Amino acid sequence: QVQLVESGGGSVQPGESIKLSCTASGYIFGSCRMYWYRQAPGKERERVSSISPAGTTTYANSVKGRFTISRDNAKNTLYLQMNSLKSEDTAVYYCAANQLVGYFCEASLYWGQGTQVTVSS
Repeated sequence: QVQLVESGGGSVQPGESIKLSCTASGYIFGSCRMYWYRQAPGKERERVSSISPAGTTTYANSVKGRFTISRDNAKNTLYLQMNSLKSEDTAVYYCAANQLVGYFCEASLYWGQGTQVTVSS
């Protein structure tokens, strides 16, 4: 059974930093693309960042230059370093990964339970 468990969320002031972690179990880490999504109150879930098995990264325009996604395959852990945080970054942050079926990465995703990040003065 695949499990993705996020940690590292909390409350910070604008301009501060926070690093999220997502540890996977029951999953061949590094086999498929992995993602960070977020969902703010009253808004739809949006993709924040992704990283391919080869290490290619993508970022939403709203976080480009401030957030950095990385992965440590040896530790089965995905990270999101968030710097220069703004109040609009307040959301529940979710880790996700494409499902691996045989040798193929499917479009459907495994999801973590989410971790709250609150940016407020």
